[in-house]
Amino acid sequence: MREHLLPFYEERDRNIDMLVIHCSAYPADKVLFYLEQYKCSCHYIIEENGGIIKVVDERYSAQHGGKGFWRGSDESLNKRSIGIELCHPTLGQTSYSPAQVSALIELVKGILHRHQIPAVNIVGHSDVAPLRKPDPGMAFPWRKLADEGIGLWFDPARKMDENNVAELLAIIGYDVRSEEAVSASAYAFCRRFLPKYVQLDNNPQHLVEHILPDDFAFMQQADFVETLQAVAFVYR
Repeated sequence: MREHLLPFYEERDRNIDMLVIHCSAYPADKVLFYLEQYKCSCHYIIEENGGIIKVVDERYSAQHGGKGFWRGSDESLNKRSIGIELCHPTLGQTSYSPAQVSALIELVKGILHRHQIPAVNIVGHSDVAPLRKPDPGMAFPWRKLADEGIGLWFDPARKMDENNVAELLAIIGYDVRSEEAVSASAYAFCRRFLPKYVQLDNNPQHLVEHILPDDFAFMQQADFVETLQAVAFVYR
């Protein structure tokens, strides 16, 4: 691990209980350039080859999450979280390299050893900001991480007896405070658990500016509701 420390951080006023995984379409040097330019930060950057760059010490609050919502709370996510930025040219729409995934798993296991972060609070940026962010993308290996004890996966045979999509999304933690938020959260859910319903965008810049699909017909599909019921069972 090497260091490229940035001064864009604050003192924490609460305990760390969240981990937010981000993705940037730029290589690390350009990510650092833009972080400095916009006076933002994260705690770590992981390059495609598995190299790790420390940007802000974990004891400080980095400027990585922006406005977000998770499990009933819209208080500052930065104050309570650690943020990791992954470098990936397609913004996580195609597979992450084995070296990068291995580095991430090793790093996160260390973080979880140092901090009591509940599995339900290990999230992607799109989970906490579904109206604004598409990362870490539909190819992010959430199931592999869960197999390593990082975050949660689901058993399709165990489901909640509830059919209301907004209720199920809220049980998991998503923002359902408006009709627009429900639809966006449903799409963020697909990015994480049902990527077959996510549209591939060959232009990452276009994706950043148009993160939602043209229609939300997937929400009427039986396997969407059934998967939602199974995930909610685990997060309940």
